[in-house]
Amino acid sequence: MLPFCPVLVRRAFVLSTFSGGHRRRHLIDPMDLTVEEIDQLLAVGDDIIQNPAKYSEICKGKKLATLFYEPSTRTRLSFESAMLELGGSVIGFSSADSSSAAKGESVADTIRVIGCFADIAAMRHPKEGAPMVAAMNSPIPVINAGDGGHQHPTQTLTDLMTIHRLKGHLDNLTIGLCGDLKFGRTVHSLILALSRYTGIRFVLISPKELAVPDYIKEEVLDKKKIPYTEVQSLDEAMPELDILYMTRIQRERFASEEEYLRLKDSYILTPKQLELAKPDMYILHPLPRVNEISVAVDNDPRAAYFTQVFCGKIIRMALILKLLDRIPAPFDQQLPAPERHQPQVVHNHLHCGNPRCITTIEQELPQAFRPVEEKPGAFRCIYCEALVD
Repeated sequence: MLPFCPVLVRRAFVLSTFSGGHRRRHLIDPMDLTVEEIDQLLAVGDDIIQNPAKYSEICKGKKLATLFYEPSTRTRLSFESAMLELGGSVIGFSSADSSSAAKGESVADTIRVIGCFADIAAMRHPKEGAPMVAAMNSPIPVINAGDGGHQHPTQTLTDLMTIHRLKGHLDNLTIGLCGDLKFGRTVHSLILALSRYTGIRFVLISPKELAVPDYIKEEVLDKKKIPYTEVQSLDEAMPELDILYMTRIQRERFASEEEYLRLKDSYILTPKQLELAKPDMYILHPLPRVNEISVAVDNDPRAAYFTQVFCGKIIRMALILKLLDRIPAPFDQQLPAPERHQPQVVHNHLHCGNPRCITTIEQELPQAFRPVEEKPGAFRCIYCEALVD
């Protein structure tokens, strides 16, 4: 196994080289897939829906490990259902308390152990950067199933599959993102993924306290000259939207209960508000919802969040096939991985102050940072992307 090398880590499939020079691909953030690879996964997903029997034993003999350090219903069961419907089997744990993490085992050690039992792993972790650390040390492909408020790339693939099935295209859309845009990892990942399609415009709807982080605006939206507006009124934004992506205010991400209670009811979507929307606008939500979408909206034909759950299982089936090199003909063409500029990584006296960073619990991890091109003299942690001046 290669020693720790940060230049291999950020902004590409993390490549882990083992004896014989064999390389594994890992999905850590949504930019780890090219547009062509996303199109490939969408095509495979469409084929799975049309021809499920063709895929029913394609992963026979393969095991998926679901390593979930925090609660999840949809994502964990979606991964497990995906592998079972491909003919594979599933092992894993559903909380940190039921794993050796409760005894103090590191993420690196856990993935090395799991690599002896499984062929591929999906990891959900409350600390930002944990799946990346796993991929740096893993003998098997690692999929980031959500790390804190950072990234959630398979939810992004779910969202893209849903939009693809409903709209027939992923370009020339006005996307409204509403609710917790600060801690909402699904929002961050979706902005990154859609930033590569033409004609995309974002309407960012949130209280000021829960606005999209500056690094997303500066390094993605502003840098790529993608048009966006920030508003606090959902009613004001509604008439222009092609997709409304609702999110819940996430109690578990707040340091203060008082602040959560003040903001938790900022947006509640009702049938009355939908009178302002286009007839072919669709409502998405990564779920779970609390009260940000009234149950009265569920019968509206534009409510697509349960369709979204189904699409999540399908696209995860396609992703598992890709990472295990099991995609069948005629979709099995070898596509090049993303080519990205790798910024210089700096080890210095800086310290990441983000309390949600994986370095807060994995003390042996080196503090490492990349320069911020847009802010000379500023750096971002390679694990969680927090800004350090």
